[in-house]
Amino acid sequence: MIRILDRYIFREIAMTWFGVTFVLLLILLTNQFARVLGDVAKGNLPKDAAMDVFGLSALQYMTVLVPIGLFLAIMLALGRLYRDSELPAMLACRVGPMGIYRPLAFLLVPLVVAVAWLAIVVGPAALAAVDRIGAEARREADLSSIEPGRFTELGTNRGVVYGESVTRDGLMERVFIQRQLETGEIEVVTAARGEQVESDDPNTRMLVLYEGRRYEGVPGTGKFRVIEFLEHGIPYRLPSLDPPDPRPRVKTTSALLKSDELDDIAELQWRIGVPLSTLILAFIAVPLSKSPPRAGRYGRIAVGLLLFIIYFNVLSAAKAWVEDGEMSPALGLWWVHGAALMFGVGLLAAQNQVHRRIFS
Repeated sequence: MIRILDRYIFREIAMTWFGVTFVLLLILLTNQFARVLGDVAKGNLPKDAAMDVFGLSALQYMTVLVPIGLFLAIMLALGRLYRDSELPAMLACRVGPMGIYRPLAFLLVPLVVAVAWLAIVVGPAALAAVDRIGAEARREADLSSIEPGRFTELGTNRGVVYGESVTRDGLMERVFIQRQLETGEIEVVTAARGEQVESDDPNTRMLVLYEGRRYEGVPGTGKFRVIEFLEHGIPYRLPSLDPPDPRPRVKTTSALLKSDELDDIAELQWRIGVPLSTLILAFIAVPLSKSPPRAGRYGRIAVGLLLFIIYFNVLSAAKAWVEDGEMSPALGLWWVHGAALMFGVGLLAAQNQVHRRIFS
């Protein structure tokens, strides 16, 4: 049976968590929206894919926002109850600090399950989808996307292309191309016009140039070949949709479990640590939020934010140490969570001792 007091505390924390998380998400998405619009303006992202990237980014942000949002919500909600002397009155009625965890669990358990799903399943899939959208945008880019008067990377051939003007149908005028050949020589081509032509290989396209010259040789030497042409085709490879060596962040959790690479082990421990850190931060927030009745609602927020920053910075450092082989994977990130948990246990034990001494 849910007590009236449990419903009251649960409502205070839940409403505060919703407000804090919404504000933080709005701030991050505003910044991300400006970044996406910049990519669209530069031609690095199709217009019809902008909202997909925006939504996938929101899913990634929730992995971080749920722990910090819940941590701040508990401190803000309980801080108000301390300020208004409501919690001291509850404590006087023998509702000890441990009694606060019962209504908190009604919100904490579903949030931990949700953040575990986001960190282990949804987050990596969303990041992989964003990378794939970017790869498809680079792959589908044609000459019509080249900005007149600017150098643009040409495929994966370590080359650049420049067109003084580009018509609506994709025909470039007064073209300059430079690229490095597999032999190590540098090729420079100038032409009056150029256009893109599909080839039989779906991973290769042809850049056909008209009325120009081709210079081929090694810089710093006098050995250059000069060829004049009326029509000349230059093949270039398109970026691959699936990179041969994906980053650990975009790998599925099942793939990380099968891997013995240090980067993959560190990433797996990080993903498991996200729901674990949500539990630990919620546990710490209850004793940390205690403040004198007249201290104000935000009296302990600065301390809480400092603790959160230290916690996640040490986690990031431990992850880097595992990746570099400077720390055993068996120790990994677990010692950071253990230290944070022991800190919370110490705070709670001290408060319980004070509570028993006052009301015994």
